[in-house]
Amino acid sequence: MVFSSTVFLFVFLPAVLIFYFLGKNRTYRNIILLLASIVFYAWGEPLFVFVMIATVFVNWGLGLGIDKDLRKGRKGKRFLIPALVLDLEILGVFKYLTFITKNIAFLTGHKDLIINITLPIGISFFTFQMMSYVLDVYFQHAEAQRNPFDVLLYIAMFPQLIAGPIVRYETVATDIKSRTETRQGFTQGMIRFVYGLGKKLLIANYLGSIADVTFNSDTSLAVLTAWLGAICYTLQIYFDFSGYSDMAIGLGLIFGFHFPENFNYPYISKSINGFWRRWHISLSTWFRDYLYIPLGGNRVSKGWWIFNLFIVWLLTGIWHGANWTFIAWGLFYFCFLLLEKLIGIERFEKHGVLSHIYTMVIVIILWALFRSDSITAAGSYIGSMFGIGAAGIADSMTLDLLSSGKVILILGVILSTPLYRVVRVKLSERSSNIFDGVATIVIFCLCVLNVVSATYNPFIYFNF
Repeated sequence: MVFSSTVFLFVFLPAVLIFYFLGKNRTYRNIILLLASIVFYAWGEPLFVFVMIATVFVNWGLGLGIDKDLRKGRKGKRFLIPALVLDLEILGVFKYLTFITKNIAFLTGHKDLIINITLPIGISFFTFQMMSYVLDVYFQHAEAQRNPFDVLLYIAMFPQLIAGPIVRYETVATDIKSRTETRQGFTQGMIRFVYGLGKKLLIANYLGSIADVTFNSDTSLAVLTAWLGAICYTLQIYFDFSGYSDMAIGLGLIFGFHFPENFNYPYISKSINGFWRRWHISLSTWFRDYLYIPLGGNRVSKGWWIFNLFIVWLLTGIWHGANWTFIAWGLFYFCFLLLEKLIGIERFEKHGVLSHIYTMVIVIILWALFRSDSITAAGSYIGSMFGIGAAGIADSMTLDLLSSGKVILILGVILSTPLYRVVRVKLSERSSNIFDGVATIVIFCLCVLNVVSATYNPFIYFNF
């Protein structure tokens, strides 16, 4: 079940809201939210939902063990390590075992070694949240939950279960027990949800269809066609993922939760470091606080600092998927981030427009690598962007795609900057939020028309 489906919009969400707000008791509302979350995930993963629930209970028990050890003056590692090993094993088996066995089969020539396992939806997100729970208890950032169902609610909460943002346990530990739902929160949450829905359905899906034409083409691409496809994918993945995050944050507000922001207009950045301070913030900060800093961060020798940075970006690439393209993508970012840090980030950011162009060229090229099915396909596509093996500078495909998508493309570029937010705030202040209300209704109506008529409706980050 996806947020942008008719089942979710017109059956699941209304039913959850009705039953949730029928009672005022916190325990009752938590039970309704938990049951709804389990149904939501079981809708797409009817078998793996039981694995997830069992894993949560094991993590809960080990979290109690960590808490007990810490209270007695012990370090708690005898419970922390098994918890982390379990979570990483589940992630490794379901997400990476097929990739590993395919590579072994390729090297040995024995295709019978391949083990095909279906990738459970959203496994990377909720696995990191399970690890966040035991790590937050271990580092004493939050107290261990005595009630296992509260931990299950934290992990399985449907607004952010499938594609984040990655919510740390310490962020919502208090909200689980003592949050307050308000009319203002409900209204703001609904507006945020609709805006996210609009990002997804009205912009990301359309640009994604253009990107698919270029990346799935069996013929050589013209230079401008290849760039157009890469730019469309660059905008698609932003509006797809940030749209989902907006919807998740909005739903959280409706139920009284305050999820962290996940995007801050990354495409206005003037350096690669600046880009990653604005893109997928919950993942970047997760790796920073739970891996980079515990490894020593930049408080160690230069060699160890570079190694720490390498590990973080290698794992960032691996986290995104079981393909060499993701690993290469992460390692390329490691190289550019390291280069900027060694030379001085301020030197990259001081050149204004040139700094922005440099950043976006790198980001667009690396999104082309990210989108490609293999290293070979990525090399061919990126080669076309620079005239290597390209079918000229432009062709009929370039004109056709540009002609059909230019309005949405221009709109996507504008909305990827803070310009609309500034205009929206000023208009809302002058018209007592009438602008927000009218805009929300218009966007929702357009989304409904799109949902009813469209068949192309993927969520990119569901695969990660």
